[in-house]
Amino acid sequence: MCRNIKTLHNFEPPATREEILASSLQFVRKLSGFSKPSKANEEVFNRAVEQVNEAATELIRSLVSNAPPRDREIEAAKAKARSAERYA
Repeated sequence: MCRNIKTLHNFEPPATREEILASSLQFVRKLSGFSKPSKANEEVFNRAVEQVNEAATELIRSLVSNAPPRDREIEAAKAKARSAERYA
């Protein structure tokens, strides 16, 4: 899976529309191999992003968890520490 696609479930505050759309775009880019499609593929590419966004939004909004919501700042600090350790 693409490293740029972040987990969006069970955060406080919940994932925004922009975050879900960005993940959808990254997913379609990864599948298609295009970061920017040609004019011939632009319509189908954009339609795929919309469809993935709809499915991802429904998924994120429908998932339930018994775990307490994660804090974005704490998770970002953990990721930064892992990155610093990996690339030290």
